[in-house]
Amino acid sequence: MENGKNSIRENSKVKKNSKKKEKRKIGKVIKLILKLFVFLFLLALVIGIIYFYNTYGKVLIKLQREARSIVRSSSEDVFSISQTSLVYDNDGELISTLRGVKDAYYIEYKDIPATVLNAIIVTEDKKFFSHEGVDYLANVRAAIALIKNKGEITQGASTITQQLARNVFLSHEVTYERKIKEIFIAQELEKIYSKDKIIEFYINNIYYANGHYGILAAANGYFGKGINQLSLSQIAFLCSIPNNPSRYDPVTNMENTLERRDRILKQMYEDDKINLIDYRKAINEPITLIRQDPIKNDYVETFIYHCAIRALMKEEGFVFRNQFEDDEDREKYEEAYNERYYHYQGLLYTEGYRIYTSIDLDKQERLQASVDEVLKDFTDTNDEGIYKLQGVAVSIDNDTGRVIAIVGGRSQEHSGYTFNRGYQSYRQPGSAIKPLIIYTPCFERGYTLDTVVVDEPIEGGPKNSGGNYSGEMKLQRAIEVSKNTIAWKLYEELTPQVGIPYLLKMNFKRIVKDDYYPAASLGGLTIGVSPLEMAAAYATIENDGYYREPTCIVRITDAKGNELIGDDIVSIQIYKTDAARTMTEALIGVMNNGTAKGLGLKNTISAGKTGTTDERRDGWFVGFTSHYTTSVWVGYDMPKTLEDLKGASYPGYIWNKFMEQIH
Repeated sequence: MENGKNSIRENSKVKKNSKKKEKRKIGKVIKLILKLFVFLFLLALVIGIIYFYNTYGKVLIKLQREARSIVRSSSEDVFSISQTSLVYDNDGELISTLRGVKDAYYIEYKDIPATVLNAIIVTEDKKFFSHEGVDYLANVRAAIALIKNKGEITQGASTITQQLARNVFLSHEVTYERKIKEIFIAQELEKIYSKDKIIEFYINNIYYANGHYGILAAANGYFGKGINQLSLSQIAFLCSIPNNPSRYDPVTNMENTLERRDRILKQMYEDDKINLIDYRKAINEPITLIRQDPIKNDYVETFIYHCAIRALMKEEGFVFRNQFEDDEDREKYEEAYNERYYHYQGLLYTEGYRIYTSIDLDKQERLQASVDEVLKDFTDTNDEGIYKLQGVAVSIDNDTGRVIAIVGGRSQEHSGYTFNRGYQSYRQPGSAIKPLIIYTPCFERGYTLDTVVVDEPIEGGPKNSGGNYSGEMKLQRAIEVSKNTIAWKLYEELTPQVGIPYLLKMNFKRIVKDDYYPAASLGGLTIGVSPLEMAAAYATIENDGYYREPTCIVRITDAKGNELIGDDIVSIQIYKTDAARTMTEALIGVMNNGTAKGLGLKNTISAGKTGTTDERRDGWFVGFTSHYTTSVWVGYDMPKTLEDLKGASYPGYIWNKFMEQIH
């Protein structure tokens, strides 16, 4: 029995020892695995660091060096002096100058009211006096939000110092390299300048829209006062603008500016910067602008600035669009567009650009005179003193596709702002749209001028002008007399899905989903077209079907003469050449035997098309020779009937008068 017990004990010990050995082996394996894992992790980390350095490290070091060089090679003058931009016509004669007023309206830190400082800091950068140029937590939050929203920027992270770096030294291009460079420049600025100096620079360099840089310039430009003469409400109002100068432009978006003013005042109250009494008084104070520098009512200048801004945006890489998935998509695009547009609008006043254009001042004067003379008997004005009946015209040089003259309305003595209807107004085109979305596309698909068509009543369709129907006729004649029934039937056969894209390819900007219906064949568009778009489209027909962007910019250089925008003309084929030439022949027939008979030029062949909308609210004439294309629109800003208005009346008279002179 004793031997058995001993045997059992020995067996038990052996088993325990065996288990211990097994555990030790397992432990060794686990340790080995852990060591291997740590080794692989460290190896991956080292490889990652090497990869990051090779891929991004050199770039980061380069960007940091560039930032250091930019800041240390600059002086305080860069924050207070602006350069004058110059604009030239096609003969190199000076048209206008754009000069910022940063130097004339510079305010030092000691003179900046505390209210201004508080309004800016509580809304733009609460940690301004504690960070070293960059708020890293804010950047992390913005990065997380960026990932969550699949690349869409939903919250900013730029400190006041970063904003200063971007506004003075960088573009507003949305790239990670620009953002990193912005951070490095901000850090360098903080090393060289005190906080007082940085916010002084910032307040004097932010853009307040309409050519105003700095709060002193804005105070004078919008209220005609010095900064110390402004009320709390007016100061908060001005501080609302720089966050987004397009959305909060007080001239065009007063309601938005007031809403942001109220948010700033509320934030100041919640942060104990103002008391309840002052808050209530300020938020209830009405704001009235007293403009000291009215916007020039000069159609040539406004158009040149518009074209220059778009050219600079394009050069930066901005992608222009005229098609959108839905309203939200359109709104996002327009917000991005406006942000860039206002950025470059501001730079026109400070960067010293040299802008060379295709504008012919002699032809500009003749075009303006033609509009004014034909409409001189219409003297009724609205409450603002603007003529109720307006005339608009745009002329393009067919050799280049560039605009040589643009009239955005009638001449008159008026100190206020009148928008340039030549490119900013959109109206129904009437029959002037037919060659663009019906006839030329049909000529691409086998129709000829001799094709026989039938003019007859269409159940549920349009009627012809005068209510007459001619039965069988050649397509040439149907175009000459502008038969609505023929246009309608051909468009139904072609389909809107085929016709409308021709306009989109020529950058018509206000085409919407509701335009894909048969009514478009007669010019029944939801929003409409601009005279500039119509001129460029007809110039495309004259140019054998090749479209060129209707700009007036030939070249832009910086103040030192370095070329920023070159003399490049890009042509895009819209229509087949044979179809465009056939359409031109048809439009010559319109001038000789159709609705425009009597408007043809004496010493050269001309082609053109009339357009009149329902109830005679819009009249169009668009026509060309081998040299020039000119579009003309006449109508009321607030649409209403003008009994004797049609394409061949006032618009045709203006077109003929101008084109005879320049030929």
